Amino acid sequence: MSMETKASNQSRTSDPGMMDLIVYSIPLVGCYFAAFLLSTYWFKYAIEVLLVSPAVISAIFMVGRIWDAISDPLVGTLSDRTHSRLGRRRVWLLASALPIAVLPVSIWAPPATLQGWQLVAWLTVGLLAFETALTVFLVPHGALGTEIVLDHHDRTRVFTVRMLLSQLGVFMAISGMGLIIEAGDPRQMASLVVLCGSIAAALLIVLSTLKLRERPEFQGRGSTQAIPALADVWRNPHARLLLSVFLIESMGTATLGVLGPFVTKYIVGDESIFPYQVAAYLLPALAMAPIAPFLSRKFGKKRTWLVAMVIGGTGFGMLSFVGPGEVVYLCLCSVVAGIGSGIGQVVGPSLQADIVDYDEYLTGERKEGVYYATWNFMRKAGSGVVVFLTGLALTWVGFEANAAEQTPLAQTSMLLMFGGVPFAGFVIGVALFSRFGLSEAEHRRIRQELDQRS
Repeated sequence: MSMETKASNQSRTSDPGMMDLIVYSIPLVGCYFAAFLLSTYWFKYAIEVLLVSPAVISAIFMVGRIWDAISDPLVGTLSDRTHSRLGRRRVWLLASALPIAVLPVSIWAPPATLQGWQLVAWLTVGLLAFETALTVFLVPHGALGTEIVLDHHDRTRVFTVRMLLSQLGVFMAISGMGLIIEAGDPRQMASLVVLCGSIAAALLIVLSTLKLRERPEFQGRGSTQAIPALADVWRNPHARLLLSVFLIESMGTATLGVLGPFVTKYIVGDESIFPYQVAAYLLPALAMAPIAPFLSRKFGKKRTWLVAMVIGGTGFGMLSFVGPGEVVYLCLCSVVAGIGSGIGQVVGPSLQADIVDYDEYLTGERKEGVYYATWNFMRKAGSGVVVFLTGLALTWVGFEANAAEQTPLAQTSMLLMFGGVPFAGFVIGVALFSRFGLSEAEHRRIRQELDQRS
């Protein structure tokens, strides 16, 4: 074996320290602050503060998902084949910083003079622009995460740190959400909260990117065409199955954010508890994240995630039965759902990285960008479907924004969508994922052959 090959293999198996993983993951604090606040509270905020109808907001989200179907794989393919002195990914991360700093405030605090179709047009353009900026960051950043470590189990360590720091951003978003809910002027408070968070996100992106390093041996090994690369993703049986599971899981977690503010306000009877309910979901998820790598090593990634899906689905199903004043029960259900989520958010991305290796084994190309773009789109598609169906359903059942009471039909529909639909989705997800066939032994064999090709 040549010295060059030995150096390459050493680069492949080098073990980054904890500080390297923190530097890689720290921008997610700011980005998840902005993204979570948008996905969790903006739907209700737009309806009850900006006074746009639920059906129109749903349509705006669906336009965004259609655009994502174009922008996500495009960014993934372009980042895979980018050549620059910064590498394949980091140039994209830097390009996202300024838009992420300035765009969110446009959709939270549009000019007060805008009304009717002008307001709708402003919100649509603003949402599309901001979602594109997030794509320009999240897709290359997620792809870079699959390259940091190549070992089957060590990858869970990368995504544990990534998950923990992203959830720090989520907790900051919960605090911001509480400020907006309690504010006398929600629009003014939203403008201040979002602007501060977005500027912080941009600064963290720049500081992190300047410190990050990429694997030089992967440069120039991406697919040169988007359509064939996407076809490779679809032909990969492991990727196809995992995409279906991600879609289902994202729909479940999206219902918690989209419908949570409505359920706490109109069924439980106190919207101010919504941030606490979200915290009840996230704290056990955070607690399980450091445990997930141990469980994965002991029981295998597949078995660990299957059990996590069962736990998460049970928690969501229990939410269907929450009633007036049942704050403790609501939080208990959220804790159960969060336990399953915390494990899945570590093990799932680790499996994604293994599937990228399988694709390289078949095609000889490193397409982390395309794969992560496809998974990112499925995550956003799941939340988009939930928002779209929720908006249509609320309109159909006679929901009235800011009304003191909602009709029994509206309340029943909220609970069914809040807990019953995610529960059914998790049942389907368990059935699908039980067929997943990329084992640890098979991945080890593939990884050894890929190293020998270098």
